[in-house]
Amino acid sequence: MQSEAITGVVLAGGRATRMGGIDKGLQALNGRPLWRHVAEALAPQVDELVISANRHLEQWRASGYPVFRDIQEGYQGPLAGMLAVMQQVASPWFVFCPCDTPFIPSFLVERFIQQRGDAPVVWAHDGERDHPAVALVHRQIIPELEAYLAHGERRVMVFYATNGWAPGEFQRCENCFH
Repeated sequence: MQSEAITGVVLAGGRATRMGGIDKGLQALNGRPLWRHVAEALAPQVDELVISANRHLEQWRASGYPVFRDIQEGYQGPLAGMLAVMQQVASPWFVFCPCDTPFIPSFLVERFIQQRGDAPVVWAHDGERDHPAVALVHRQIIPELEAYLAHGERRVMVFYATNGWAPGEFQRCENCFH
């Protein structure tokens, strides 16, 4: 696994309805956009970095990173963003992180690799909560994900549980995924 390429993906494709439509990833934290914190933490851990976004594309493209839009219309959630990137990037593995998780740890990918076993998916669990959009995912799940979304399903944890996948433990890292 360690010799296989891993693409890091900053997930920034949502509508941000809880924030009144404000693009979360573009909001500043310590003078820099949230997404930039995520990218800077993730980039040293992966072979390449891309962004999944559906709005304000000119701002995302100005980042210098490749930007991918959802193929499905209507803001179908993080799984749609994950699928769109996996369909358009040839990498075998992907590490997904939402744009509003600026404190992801420097050992994220290493921990995922250690804990995944033979599973094609492992996501973060901080000892108290699941963080399903922070995940290491192999492209082999594309057919299952396409079928799941085609049936109108959108819930990430249901998709993972239906397939019997398990989380990676990040205990004592409660603030890493907020």
